[in-house]
Amino acid sequence: MKTIKSPMAGSVWKIVASIGQEVDYGDIIMILESMKMEVPVEADSAGKIVKFLVAEGDAVDDGVVLAELV
Repeated sequence: MKTIKSPMAGSVWKIVASIGQEVDYGDIIMILESMKMEVPVEADSAGKIVKFLVAEGDAVDDGVVLAELV
């Protein structure tokens, strides 16, 4: 199981990928909002998204696991 972690503290503005979706390295899976900036979260490896551990609107800290891939 591979994980995608938050690169910074902020809130989940929008989840753009979906469970079951195949992603490649660098694909954007969600967008975080921090200090009125939108920051894309990219997949750091290829795989299939099996689970999101956050929802839109959730506050996250740096390093929190956002999604799991297989």
